[in-house]
Amino acid sequence: MTTQLGLPDDIQACLFDLDGVVTRTAVVHAAAWKETFDAFLHERDGADFRPFTDSDYAEYVDGRPRADGVRSFLASRGVELPDGDPDDPPDAQTVNGVGNRKNELLLQKIRTDGVEPYEGTLRYIEAVRAAGLATAIVSSSANTQDVLHSIDAERLFDVRVDGVVARTRKLPGKPRPDTFLAAARDLGVDPSRAAVFEDALAGMDAGRSGHFGYVVGVDRVGQTDALYAHGADRVVKDLAELGGQA
Repeated sequence: MTTQLGLPDDIQACLFDLDGVVTRTAVVHAAAWKETFDAFLHERDGADFRPFTDSDYAEYVDGRPRADGVRSFLASRGVELPDGDPDDPPDAQTVNGVGNRKNELLLQKIRTDGVEPYEGTLRYIEAVRAAGLATAIVSSSANTQDVLHSIDAERLFDVRVDGVVARTRKLPGKPRPDTFLAAARDLGVDPSRAAVFEDALAGMDAGRSGHFGYVVGVDRVGQTDALYAHGADRVVKDLAELGGQA
């Protein structure tokens, strides 16, 4: 049985990723990562460097905490850097330095271009809340609160588990399910009664391994088959497809 929200009727909470699900910032993230990694690789390998690609973004970076994304991608190119410290300067040749370089570029792009929400998602979340379901935002981004504030969406979530919270609680990021599990726990809902909404393959893996009641993949970039392969119960191009009119 499914409800008018397109969910199993025993679902009590909805856990939403931010970038690519609630906001259009996934494209901005990808651009900031590419600029960062291409500069790093060019400096290391010279003019014949192999550029960072959309496939690299999907496989190694998307949905993961910043440092994990740096570590994962560089390992794929046979590069190993010391971790350094979370507050390393952006020019430091460390995992955290590269990650902080990317974050500086991201914030510049956000300040220049602003943040745009997916209106279909906002309407769906309004409908979810009107139906009495609990909501959480679950993101690896350390900028989640600022982004939500910029689109007046803080009020739509009962719980926030983001990069800042994960670091404080020492929660491993996606593809591990720990951040989603923490959000369900904070809401007082068993994972089997919670639905996960994600656009990243790492998020699908987290939903599957966390044994959540329903996992919705949001396909913004033409990876429907991959989202299903990584554990989606259903894939949509926009959450408005699930129904739900607040």
